[in-house]
Amino acid sequence: MDTPVAPIATPRTDDFWPRAFANRSFVIGFAITVIIAFAAALSFVWTPYDVTHLVVSDKLKPPSAAHWFGTDHFGRDILSMIMVGARNSIAVALVAIGIGMGIGVPLGCWAAARGGWLDEVLMRFNDVVFAFPALLSAIMITAIFGPGAVNAIIAIGIFNIPVFARVARAGAIALWPREFILAARAAGKGRLLITVEHILPNIANLLLVQGTIQFALGILAEASLSYVGLGAQPPMPSWGRMLFEAQTMISIAPHMALFPGLAIVITVLGLNLLGDGLSDLLDPKLRRQR
Repeated sequence: MDTPVAPIATPRTDDFWPRAFANRSFVIGFAITVIIAFAAALSFVWTPYDVTHLVVSDKLKPPSAAHWFGTDHFGRDILSMIMVGARNSIAVALVAIGIGMGIGVPLGCWAAARGGWLDEVLMRFNDVVFAFPALLSAIMITAIFGPGAVNAIIAIGIFNIPVFARVARAGAIALWPREFILAARAAGKGRLLITVEHILPNIANLLLVQGTIQFALGILAEASLSYVGLGAQPPMPSWGRMLFEAQTMISIAPHMALFPGLAIVITVLGLNLLGDGLSDLLDPKLRRQR
């Protein structure tokens, strides 16, 4: 019979939402994230105008009742393009986060469980990856394999791998000396089973907060790649490419740059606030201090 194993103390979930809605950072970040996600989901079935339809006679119109955010130099509705661009940005960032977590978390947990030379090799590999700026690495990858949303996802995902590996390793290393882990080992459980049953559930909060932060960075990276022509390709709208196209028109149609820029800033700000709020809510030490 296995020895009963007590997990590490984790935040209670029955009072999470009351505490969450008392946290200003979480409320603002959550509201912004929901609005952006709703606009992206809505774009699959409806947008005010067809983003592939060019109406040259309506080009460079300022914001009005017909076009809330105005039109671009091809007569396309900017609000509709921002909605579709949100869908692309979220999809790229979400899949890139999935790649980073799917590969980085197992690597980090494996290194923490095995230790020794494996841990050292993984950390030195992480140092090499972090030696290159994320955007520069992404530009290099997409320049080699060609522009496009798929290559942008791969480029951003590769940079996310060492980030999640470091977070998972740090969290796991802190847990391995704990009493409940020692009890599990004494009960005959192997490293893999301990990692799955005890390590991963107890570092899930860390991974969730880090995932929120990397999500924001992924959206920013996707916009940056699209700005230099290495992200999503026409006719698919992208926030970064909208900014690129607006730079020559900013003196006569500033709304072309204003609204896509605000979309990027507000989305990244909202995700960062959401991450800060989750960090406060899910950290037991901060809860005890309060």
